Amino acid sequence: MNYGYIRVSSKDQCEDRQWLALKQFDIPRKNIYVDKVSGKNFDRPQYNRLVKKLRKGDVLIVLSIDRLGRNYDEIQNQWRIITKVKQVDIVVLDMPLLDTRKKGDQDLTGTFIANMVLQILAYVAQIERENIKQRQKEGIYAAKSRGVIFGRPKKDVPQNFKEIKNQWLQNQITSRQAAKALGIAQSTFLRWVQEIV
Repeated sequence: MNYGYIRVSSKDQCEDRQWLALKQFDIPRKNIYVDKVSGKNFDRPQYNRLVKKLRKGDVLIVLSIDRLGRNYDEIQNQWRIITKVKQVDIVVLDMPLLDTRKKGDQDLTGTFIANMVLQILAYVAQIERENIKQRQKEGIYAAKSRGVIFGRPKKDVPQNFKEIKNQWLQNQITSRQAAKALGIAQSTFLRWVQEIV
């Protein structure tokens, strides 16, 4: 049975390129699992469902090794679990050397080369993840130094806050009623009670 795995890092990223790549294989749509989460680890709902479903002799197809994951050690471990423990073949479409269907027990050189390529690509995938994080960090720092403010803008405290707060302190109204009267969330009201004297 053929299975496909697709991963993008966030909900707003498009996975069309991966769907198109998997189309060349006759994979039933129910056998294609899609995660929209980071590749930093393998704690992914659809990936875990897929691995449970895999049986000896099945084939798992992914577009590229970084779609499988971006953590060097975990890619190596998952590859071992899938190919050795579960005895499932893996096909990495953009790297023909990583097609375990081509490797027989007799082809020691081919297996050796595939393992070396896997290690290099897993390393590159993790380095790229670390570079992405570093670029994000640098971008945030640069934006902050230009005066960009992240997060929601702070709400102005309404003029009648002290009056409403006093009613709440005297148990005339609940914090929920106070928040409603001020047009803010209850958590905001309680935070303001602590912060504003």
